[in-house]
Amino acid sequence: MKTSIPRRLWVGISGAVIAFYATVINRCDILGGEQIPDQGGVLFVANHISAYDTVLLPAAILKWRPWKMVWAPAKEELFRNRFLGAVFRSWGAFPVKRGRDLRAGKELGRLLKEDAVMLFPEGTRHKDGQLGAGNRGVGKLIYEHRPVVIPVSLSDLHHWKVTKVGQIATICFGAPLQYEDLLELPDEKATHILLVERVMAQIAAGITSDHRVG
Repeated sequence: MKTSIPRRLWVGISGAVIAFYATVINRCDILGGEQIPDQGGVLFVANHISAYDTVLLPAAILKWRPWKMVWAPAKEELFRNRFLGAVFRSWGAFPVKRGRDLRAGKELGRLLKEDAVMLFPEGTRHKDGQLGAGNRGVGKLIYEHRPVVIPVSLSDLHHWKVTKVGQIATICFGAPLQYEDLLELPDEKATHILLVERVMAQIAAGITSDHRVG
C-alpha cells in the first residue's frame, strides 16, 4: 500500500521516540533484527502479554528497517474514541469485528501481497506471560497467502509499569518460518492448525525470562 511521506515521517519519528523509551529509559533488548526482510509481503507473529506489545513491536521493526510501515488489525472497540482511533489508524491499525470479519480478512490478504503486517495469533493478551494456543485462522491466512512469516518472541513486558524506568524486557525476531511442507497438505482445518502450531512453537523457542531488578 502506498503511504504518504508525511505519514511515514510521523510513524518513523513516533517509532523512534517509543524505541528511545524502551531501550534507553528502560532496558529492552531487540534481538534478531537482521531477520526482518527489506521488502515483500511479510507477516510478523508474536505472543501477546502486555498493552506495550502493540507499540513496541512496530517500534522494534522500525529500529532495524526505518520508515517501514507495519499494518495491524485491532479490535474495533479501540476506535470508538475519535481521537485515539485517528492515532491508531495513523500508525497502521485498522478495526476488526469480533468473530469472523470477512472484510478484514480480505484487507489482510491484500496487504500481505507486498506489505508488512503484524498479528498476535493468541487473539488476546495473557497477562501472566504464559503462551496460549494460536488461532487456526492465522494458519489459514498463512496457507492462503504464503507470506514470509517472522516469529517474534516478547519476554517480560507484562511486568512493565508506566511510572518505572530501567525495566528489563526482550523482543526477539526469529528466522523465517519454514512451512513449505505443510503447503503440500489439503487446504483444510487440520492443516491450518498444524501451521499455527508451528508458528507458536517458534515463538515459544525464542521466549526468555529475565527477573533482574532494573
